[in-house]
Amino acid sequence: MEELLPLLNNYKLVLGSGSPRRKELLAGMGLTFEVRVSDVDESIDPAWPLTEVAQRLAERKAEALLETAEANELVITADTVVHVEGALLNKPADFEEALSMLKQLSGRSHEVYTGVCISTSTWKHSFTDCTKVTFAEMSEAEIRFYIEHYKPFDKAGSYGAQDFIGLVGIVNLEGSYFNVMGLPTHKVYAALKEHFGKG
Repeated sequence: MEELLPLLNNYKLVLGSGSPRRKELLAGMGLTFEVRVSDVDESIDPAWPLTEVAQRLAERKAEALLETAEANELVITADTVVHVEGALLNKPADFEEALSMLKQLSGRSHEVYTGVCISTSTWKHSFTDCTKVTFAEMSEAEIRFYIEHYKPFDKAGSYGAQDFIGLVGIVNLEGSYFNVMGLPTHKVYAALKEHFGKG
């Protein structure tokens, strides 16, 4: 980060997400930033390919923030969705939907896609990262316990990998763990280094 941080000092970094996980991960990368969340339409166009949904939503969030962004502001937005057997799982609306989602994930593998958009008023770079996650079979009692105690209503697929259900249920993971948490930090760093680093 030594060669990257001085160049990023020319920018005011804005994280366009209220997610505690994303804030934790970006701070863990040694970056200083402001959190700014816009109220955007997160509805999904059925014509979008499943693998592009998260990236398109991240770009939509970026566009909303860039409408009022200053010239020296560097905006990072992200969105995460879960795919299981061709179905797309976003954030659950209520307890019953969370229960239904987690029953679908129980004993199966699924893909977690996080789309990221890094942009300024004159430049934009976006990408997607995918992680394959496999869950053990979980009883309904275990799932209900998780929902009641952890209330995963702000999480795609109704779970957080760092919570109880991830700790006891994830038996295999192919790809970035941090991507499952909501931000593929290795790709964010690589993109920042490529566009703002030396050489």
